[in-house]
Amino acid sequence: MTDAPHPWLHIVGIGEDGIDGLLPATRAIVQSAEVILGGDRHHLLAGVEGAERIAWPSPFDAMIDTIRALKGRRAVVLVTGDPLWFSVGARIGRAIPPAEIVYHPQVSAFQLAAARMGWSLPDVETLTVHGRPTEQMIAFIQPDARLLILTTGSETPGQIARFLTDRGYGGARMTVLAAMGGADEARFDGTARDWAHVVPAFNTLAVECIAAPDAALQPRVPGLDDLLFRSDGTMTKQEVRAATLARLMPMRGALLWDIGTGCGSVAIEWMRAARYARAVGIEPRADRRAMAAANALALGTPQLRLIAGEAPAALAGLDAPDAIFIGGGLSEAVFDAAWAALRPLGRLVANAVTLESEAVLIGLHARHGGALVRIQIARAEPVGRLTGWRPLMPVTQWALVKR
Repeated sequence: MTDAPHPWLHIVGIGEDGIDGLLPATRAIVQSAEVILGGDRHHLLAGVEGAERIAWPSPFDAMIDTIRALKGRRAVVLVTGDPLWFSVGARIGRAIPPAEIVYHPQVSAFQLAAARMGWSLPDVETLTVHGRPTEQMIAFIQPDARLLILTTGSETPGQIARFLTDRGYGGARMTVLAAMGGADEARFDGTARDWAHVVPAFNTLAVECIAAPDAALQPRVPGLDDLLFRSDGTMTKQEVRAATLARLMPMRGALLWDIGTGCGSVAIEWMRAARYARAVGIEPRADRRAMAAANALALGTPQLRLIAGEAPAALAGLDAPDAIFIGGGLSEAVFDAAWAALRPLGRLVANAVTLESEAVLIGLHARHGGALVRIQIARAEPVGRLTGWRPLMPVTQWALVKR
């Protein structure tokens, strides 16, 4: 029987009030540390004399190796605010057994910002674009939404102001809060269309989205208007896309393979529909990959990964998915490779518009079961001076869950 691991690493959240703002027990741990790892700002806030100071190494993996090498010493890692809320504490906890770590949370920037704004935290979206593409906040722009955003730097509020204005939310109220809880705390207020403040690099942004009558409506539930996507006409249309995503069942952090991704409409809506959902689009045509990349930026999913190639060969080496959509290049070989890779409880959906692809689906359904449906959509369009129904091509859809 082996002894349980003992905590040796302390990850301490620190605020603008420095070491005086820590609980007495936490303050004693920091002041008695042999070695302290953190950014220049953290070391300045802590003001501890005598300990060895280590700056954040780069790349991030090097930081994990540096921390592991501290085992056996009185080691402290300093971070801002809550170590487990959009901070490095979670990443460290995935690399080092949690039983070896003690977390010391401080009031987070989100809590401080909500208090300054008088907003209830359960009623706002908390986001970070710190060190990440700023475009990912676009998916959260909706009428009356309140957003608290950890920014990358002084330029981030201006970028977000442009995103809001371009989508008809120029009247959105924006507040930048800097150095909260410290002697140099500052606040900058304005609207998206008129934003011109020069703000400190370390800041948190509060946004109250106010929609103009012509504002874009882009909810996170599937079924965005086809016109929001750049396309060559070959795409999963709005109504079919909504039915497809319902069968794929987007979930938090889940991974989708979008085989034959085209302009990326299904993968993009998958990522928008659930927090931290990921997607890989496999597409052989460079022009369609370019359209998918542009659509991903415009609709707030800049982390969509695009791969040049055709299934099944292009699937080799990818992380096992939680869901798979086959929208192009359907064959029994593609299905076999995809089904083998799909995780337990994974969902697979395949759509067919040609008789040949439909025949493949019928054969697969006969062997594997699942749900086989035909989707027929007709849209009202002008017929001369009158209006009539114009049918879209029928889609045969096969869906099943791996159990």
